Amino acid sequence: MPAITSGKVLVTGANGYIAVWVVKAFLDQGFSVRGTVRSESKATHLRSLFKSFGDKFEVVIVEDITKEGAFDEAVKDIDAIAHTASPFHFKAEDPDELIIPAVHGTTGILASALKRGSSVKRVVVTSSCASVLTPTTEPRVFSEEDWNEASIAEVKEKGRAASSPAKYRASKTLAERAAWDFWNKHKSEVRWDLVVVNPPFVFGPFLHEVDKPENLNESARDWYDTVVKGTKDNDALVTIGSSYVDVRDLAQGHLLAVTKQEASGERIIVSAGPWKWQDFVNTAHRLRPSLPAGNTSYDPATTVHLIRYSPDKERKLLGVKFRTIEETTKDTLDDFEARGWL
Repeated sequence: MPAITSGKVLVTGANGYIAVWVVKAFLDQGFSVRGTVRSESKATHLRSLFKSFGDKFEVVIVEDITKEGAFDEAVKDIDAIAHTASPFHFKAEDPDELIIPAVHGTTGILASALKRGSSVKRVVVTSSCASVLTPTTEPRVFSEEDWNEASIAEVKEKGRAASSPAKYRASKTLAERAAWDFWNKHKSEVRWDLVVVNPPFVFGPFLHEVDKPENLNESARDWYDTVVKGTKDNDALVTIGSSYVDVRDLAQGHLLAVTKQEASGERIIVSAGPWKWQDFVNTAHRLRPSLPAGNTSYDPATTVHLIRYSPDKERKLLGVKFRTIEETTKDTLDDFEARGWL
């Protein structure tokens, strides 16, 4: 399919932490955006936030993304879709609390695009590095060729007794698998192509509606608790880590996944690089000495990152200009201060 440089984009779950930045990225680029939310109460903040864009932004209600045909009306007169709506939390007892909406929401949007999206040319699905990585005790570099079969196996074996991260990772892996399976089954019937974006941990400032730190999304709340409140011990600060992407850069990745022809049919990891919690703590303490110093014996030059991601495909196909840990930390702290959370 040719690249899409104008028109209307459907963003599902538009009030989410990532999605609201995705909406902004497309609006800033001159696209029109239709966002879906689950209730009218969730639409109010978005309408206020993007009122300067006038009729280029609209919100529609999709109460239950797991219902058949839930997106049938939303996909009409749409040129591209960014499907971001999927649950992310570690509170599920039953794995199906995460798996069913993740999988059915993904296949549902694709089914609606197949049936009703006559003008859709590209669908971008927000997956996760949770569907790429396999938990490891030895350093390893993962690429788009890798799939997290281990979490699926754990959930199948243990059910409710599976670990919370495994339940979430299984939901993302199964949902992404379902997207590719749907595409491969129906690609001869549709006029659109599929791109999947796989971010690691997502950090950075906020545009979505949130009234207090306790109600932040999972990764942002963990960042706040660790960096601002100092809730992790010295050992955890230098041993726990992964890779990250600034939420604004991830939004840019979604925009590029729509507008770059070369992205067609690709699974793309969008990662700025590795971190340990102490990297963010060090940066925050340097910027604001009143914040916790954490483990002062940490030496980033000698630290071992167990999980890293190959940047090659993203650099070749998208070329996102990633923010540094310092930029992300500064802007996040500024946001917290503006909200009275520091």
